[in-house]
Amino acid sequence: MSALRRKVIALSVASLVAGTLSACSSAPADPAPSADLLAAALNSGDFSNIVFSNSDASAAAATLETAFGNLKGINRVSTVSSVATDEEEQDGVTTATATLQTLWDVADTETDLTYQTQAVWQYDEEGKAWQLRFDPSILAPDLAEGDYLAATFEQGVRGNITDGDDANIVTDRPVINVGIDKTRATSDEWESSAKSLAKLVDIDQDAFVAKVKAAGEKAWVQAIVLRDDATREVTDEQISKIPGAVGQADEIPLAPTRSFARPLLGTVGEATAEIIEKSDGKVHAGDQVGLSGLQATYNETLSGVDGVAISRFNAAKEEQAELFSSDPVDGKDVQLTLDQDLQKEADELLEDAESNSAIVVMRPSDGAVLAASSGPVASGLNTALQGKYAPGSSFKVVSALSMLRDGASASSTFDCKASTVIDGKTFKNYDGYPSSALGEIPLSEAIAQSCNTVFVDEGENIGGTNLAEAAAALGLTGADGTGVGAVLGSVPTDSEGTEQAANMIGQGVVEASPLGMATVVASVQAKKTVTPKLVISPEPEAPAAAKSTLTEEEASELATMMAAVIDHGTLKDLKGTGSGKIIGKSGTAEYDSERNAHAWAIVAQDDVAIAVFVEDGDGGAQTAGPLAKAMLEAAN
Repeated sequence: MSALRRKVIALSVASLVAGTLSACSSAPADPAPSADLLAAALNSGDFSNIVFSNSDASAAAATLETAFGNLKGINRVSTVSSVATDEEEQDGVTTATATLQTLWDVADTETDLTYQTQAVWQYDEEGKAWQLRFDPSILAPDLAEGDYLAATFEQGVRGNITDGDDANIVTDRPVINVGIDKTRATSDEWESSAKSLAKLVDIDQDAFVAKVKAAGEKAWVQAIVLRDDATREVTDEQISKIPGAVGQADEIPLAPTRSFARPLLGTVGEATAEIIEKSDGKVHAGDQVGLSGLQATYNETLSGVDGVAISRFNAAKEEQAELFSSDPVDGKDVQLTLDQDLQKEADELLEDAESNSAIVVMRPSDGAVLAASSGPVASGLNTALQGKYAPGSSFKVVSALSMLRDGASASSTFDCKASTVIDGKTFKNYDGYPSSALGEIPLSEAIAQSCNTVFVDEGENIGGTNLAEAAAALGLTGADGTGVGAVLGSVPTDSEGTEQAANMIGQGVVEASPLGMATVVASVQAKKTVTPKLVISPEPEAPAAAKSTLTEEEASELATMMAAVIDHGTLKDLKGTGSGKIIGKSGTAEYDSERNAHAWAIVAQDDVAIAVFVEDGDGGAQTAGPLAKAMLEAAN
């Protein structure tokens, strides 16, 4: 090859290499990182890391807020499905296109809203950067400037709360929503009408007037919801006489009566902002939800799932297209063990109680709670299932069991002293204790007459651990299996000295709920350790087994002693009630220096066990006894 030929070839190769290097240095960068930054910006609302060709970060963020601001309760995530540099230039500019996928996690629906959009970048040769051509359609298909997405929700039919026979307790019942429609009165009449209506329905006048004044000129302002039944005292005529006052017919979930198991069942009302915020998108503005009691505890079961429709609207608020819809799912019923007749009877007995009170009725054979009433109704406290108090002498049933396990029997004799001293503290019998029952008496008589000193003197011998095990055997300290967050009782194992002595007579530091003491007498009657149950469906988690269990022989001995309480003891006024054998125990627990006392009575007959509690009473036999008798009569 000639020297000239070699030179030409060398120059050609050099030129090719130089041209190749020049082409490589000017090639656009990979657009994938820019696409990832856009996805992150769509998820966070922060566009500060985006390079725009036709907009800026604040404008893009404002468009996003307009488009999605109405859907803040629904979680959303955007991801990059694909991104590539386009093969053909647009107007001499290199471009890249990304396909973005957006998923809206619509709560509790089988499917979610998903869609794909596209974003286009142009490559800036001078700045060596990809610039986003921002367009609202990047956010949602066919979205134009000023358009937005919004959701509407439709609740399913709320489930009912039913009784032991699966008959409705809480179901939709007619009501009247009473309030002021400001469009039906002049502005000069708003204040006077609000005052008049507040007075008519007996609500705070100043508060309602302020509420009406604060509402818009065309607002409807609710004053109260009244049951539309025979108990309604405010008439349509009285409402219509007030300018702007209106009664609107509606139905909401209600129990048979205003007082029926009210603290237990709870109430239903419009979801508050706090409830909506904590619901993770499951509850929406305007939803009717449980606000307290079982209605709140089982709200997800009772409410079902809202139906959802998500649509695109233009700036004039006109619907352009529906993007997603799901049908509402009706709620499911919650079934309880309650007996409606017994519950009504208990509620009537306690409706106007002067202090916190409770009546619990159980079926010993299976532990079913047939009634759980808490009074007075106005207190709103669930004393029956969640109140914890010193059980007083009703606890002597537990102490008697611990003594039986220590070798005693119903006929074993003990010295009932007028008073006794433990570690310098004097313990006495109650005022009016019969002198004929002092001295050496059988354990059964110590139960019947409720001799304090017999049990106090045995405290050290029994000890805290044995007393706690006896309480467990009678179901007092078991785990809750009711499904309603009930408490039963507590008995410490480490008490000693005067504390242990006081524990033996239901004072000291032992505590029990009315449900707990109903469980004690139910266990004796059933001749086994009973676990109370209240919610049947959905079935609650089974509680742990009791640490100690009651034998049939132990229960028979206790029943013999408790029958003496009815035959000639502190609850002899119940003798002859009904046709079956009655067992029982009264209790009085002083709780302050002025000798104010809790009153207790626990009784059982056939397959019914009852506990009665009155926070401020004259004594177990005097205050709680008559209520227990009335409930026994209702159960027969």
